[in-house]
Amino acid sequence: MNRPVLLVIAHGSRDPRHAATVQALVRRAGALRPGLRVETAFLDFNLPSVTGVLDRLAAEGVRDVVALPLLLTRAFHAKADVPAVLRQAPPSLRIRQAEVLGPSPLLVAAVERRLYEAGLAPGDKSTTGVVLASAGSTDPEAIAVIAETARELRRTGWCSVRPAFASASLPRTEDAVRALRADGVRRVAVAPYVIAPGRLPDRIAAGAAGADVLADVLGPSPELAALLVERYDGALRAAECVTAAAG
Repeated sequence: MNRPVLLVIAHGSRDPRHAATVQALVRRAGALRPGLRVETAFLDFNLPSVTGVLDRLAAEGVRDVVALPLLLTRAFHAKADVPAVLRQAPPSLRIRQAEVLGPSPLLVAAVERRLYEAGLAPGDKSTTGVVLASAGSTDPEAIAVIAETARELRRTGWCSVRPAFASASLPRTEDAVRALRADGVRRVAVAPYVIAPGRLPDRIAAGAAGADVLADVLGPSPELAALLVERYDGALRAAECVTAAAG
């Protein structure tokens, strides 16, 4: 029996680094599951489009697809944009929408990996405050998830962790950096809680000017690649449970 195709749906960006990073992440995820067909599509700015990929899959005779939103929270794109574009799929396709990536312990681990790659060490945790800087959202559920992720990161041993946002919400990255300084934190690090480079990650980087350390975006980290496969498997298990209940 052929496994459903994994379709990773990214937001897209005019910044060419965005698509390149997404493709690198998807390749890494595919390498974790040999034989699994993995496709990438974008909601905006980049090609291939979601509808274009779905039409091509249907024309090839594919019947089952797991659509995975490459999003860290269930904000507007996950709740509205992705379902809307999936409703335009050819009727021959059976599509299961996987959960968004966050929250997950793997994301916390990916953030820590990037902080260590930026020059910090586990022994620095007790003297380092972290600004967990996300893109931002007006969705209360998404804001709550970012706040909880910051708390989970704090529980790993960092002396303080403050969430910040590049748009739509407050505080901004630079404000969170100043707040940690005012609290007397010896070392301040900014950890971008975003998947790929682009306009908002650049805004985060600009706001990190007063910090001691700026980590990289999550990008094609091993943890993020593993999380894509985990969400794919979770969508299949959920479908099996529904089928069993119906039977």
